[in-house]
Amino acid sequence: MDKGRPLSTKEKALQINLDGKVYGSFAEIGAGQEVAAQFFKAGGASGLIAKTMSAYDMAFSDAIYGKTKRYVSRERLMTMINKEYVLLPERLPQRKDGTCFFAMANTVETLNFKRTNQGHGWIGVRFQKIPNGAPNDCILHVILKDDTALEQQHAMGILGVNLLWACFYATSSDHFLDVLMEGLSNRRIEIDMCSLEGPDHSHVDNRLLSLMLVKKGMSHAAMFGPDGKNIQPSEILYKKNILMMRGRFRPVTHVNMDMLASGKAQFIREEDVDPTNIVTLWELTLSNLISEGSIDDRDFLDRVDILGSLGQYVMVSNYHEYYKLVSYLNHFTRNKKIGIILGIKNLQNIFEERHYTDLNGGILEAFGVLFGSNIKMYVYPSRELKSDSLYTCANFQLPKELFSLFLYLFDNNKLEDIRGIDEDVLPITSDRVLQYIREGNSQWENMVPEEVAKGIISQGLFGYLGDAVALNG
Repeated sequence: MDKGRPLSTKEKALQINLDGKVYGSFAEIGAGQEVAAQFFKAGGASGLIAKTMSAYDMAFSDAIYGKTKRYVSRERLMTMINKEYVLLPERLPQRKDGTCFFAMANTVETLNFKRTNQGHGWIGVRFQKIPNGAPNDCILHVILKDDTALEQQHAMGILGVNLLWACFYATSSDHFLDVLMEGLSNRRIEIDMCSLEGPDHSHVDNRLLSLMLVKKGMSHAAMFGPDGKNIQPSEILYKKNILMMRGRFRPVTHVNMDMLASGKAQFIREEDVDPTNIVTLWELTLSNLISEGSIDDRDFLDRVDILGSLGQYVMVSNYHEYYKLVSYLNHFTRNKKIGIILGIKNLQNIFEERHYTDLNGGILEAFGVLFGSNIKMYVYPSRELKSDSLYTCANFQLPKELFSLFLYLFDNNKLEDIRGIDEDVLPITSDRVLQYIREGNSQWENMVPEEVAKGIISQGLFGYLGDAVALNG
């Protein structure tokens, strides 16, 4: 075996089979018994496997695990894991003192015969690192990209072996994620949710784990709830009206809150928007997380904490171009209305043709996605320093060859000025707030919402050390 290369799928499976301490069960719905099959093929599987099963028929599945609304869901996965893990020490009490038990489950939807669906699935493991120890959980959601159901099944088999091996032998969070994709590529599988919890992984911050997924190209986006916990996007965004705002939010200021409040007031009045079915999404791109040439993990967590304190959903993505982000969100909304709140300077950036040189249709191809039938932009003004007037869509400046395109979008209600704004907050900038925080100048507290100020002070976020710290030393 070459120690300088990663183990093959078969080598990983064989190592686990021959471990002697690891023992457990596999339960798989959909995609066949692809994970367990890898261990059987490697040889020595009797040293690892207590049971394999596949309750493929819904009636059988319900009889074993209880009824559910969605079979390919986190809820069903956790029911399977809970059921199978409890059975191991109950039925094998003689092995408890010398065995690290595990229960691996997956519920997967591969391509149907007509290829009208998106292959995806949930896979997870509950496992002990020491005999009689408290268990840990690792849960993944994956998107399957291969062109055939057979290839997708094969990819799931590889991923399952990688996951079980990583749970027992990975030496760090970074190593854990790298192992998951060995023998695969992001052209075959995307992992858009990863959660690792338990006493042996109490040091792992799952928000950073999700950020690493995006940084490593294993996913295009990751999402967090107001409580800061990882969320698989479809759990929240499925068939919802989405109101999205992109920014640095370093930190959130009164300007950001005014943009949201004023933009939402117009969004909910749209005829095709259900006010009771709206998700507000604050989105950060990787480029907006970069500080001094690299991503500062602490700074990222500060921003997620602050947005969470405001009860907001947060997404981090590698979609620099808006049209790519819109295309991604449309997979979940099923053509429900998407509203985008942005500053007018960002609107100007969207019209720069240099962003679309990789498209055959250039800016027109991108705008066909960006301004689709269910998309509308709400534009927040800025104040012109020289004239002290507002810069809005009414006096928007573009090169002559692009201005007619802007007028078409504006006249067809794809762009709209945000009205009823609080002009008093316009001079506030995040950079100035950050500067005041670091200087110990308490004026910053008047520039941000009260909840944000409390969070920054109580948790020492964004370099806060107390008033007048910088002045005194």
